[in-house]
Amino acid sequence: MSVTTETKRTGRRADRVLIMLVCGLGGVLVAGLILARVLLFQPFNVPSGAMAPTLLIGDYFVASKTAYGYGRYSLPFLPDFSGRIFAAQPARGAVVVFRLPKDPSVTFVKRVVGLPGDRIQMIGGVLNINDRPVRREQIADFFGRDFCGSGERARTKRWRETLPEGVSYETLDCAGNAFLDNTQVYTVPAGHYFMMGDNRLNSSDSRVLTQVGYVPFENLIGRVERIFLSGGSLSWRSL
Repeated sequence: MSVTTETKRTGRRADRVLIMLVCGLGGVLVAGLILARVLLFQPFNVPSGAMAPTLLIGDYFVASKTAYGYGRYSLPFLPDFSGRIFAAQPARGAVVVFRLPKDPSVTFVKRVVGLPGDRIQMIGGVLNINDRPVRREQIADFFGRDFCGSGERARTKRWRETLPEGVSYETLDCAGNAFLDNTQVYTVPAGHYFMMGDNRLNSSDSRVLTQVGYVPFENLIGRVERIFLSGGSLSWRSL
């Protein structure tokens, strides 16, 4: 056997080993990504302007499934069960993904403003928690897509709202003294949460009891952690 022939055979064996190694590493990577998707993080896309200016139409974000433990909707491949595994309560001000109580096939993303036992009310556009108005200040108008309905570029009144715990975020106000600016008093039941969109007058949320209402703890999927694509550009920013 010539040296050249033996060299070729050795080279082919090395190529096969390399291919097997690459395939093995690829399989491990794919399995790891699948496991992370099932147990750790889940990506979502924003279809509406209900959470503007925090989340804009077309944004992609990831939600942490470990933030509140695992429930029937965060681990949908398991048989139905009640309660949560490794449960942890959401903090006021967190932006969460949940299944709509009226139709669990629908997924919503909103901000937690009311905890179990809280009294929530909107008075003149101001959020009141347990009979105390939440501090807010008007800041520069939001300029961009009109999230009040037209879809064209426009200016919208913008406010910075700060919850009692210190969580601060921006909200939009499409019109003064509108229907959802003045509401009844909502008393959040045990084991439930009161959710609102940051685009206050263009959000179907817990203020509309017939559509959303109080959200059970078991309906939570996870907490929004980071936006990774916004306006067609790559991004990696936390809320």
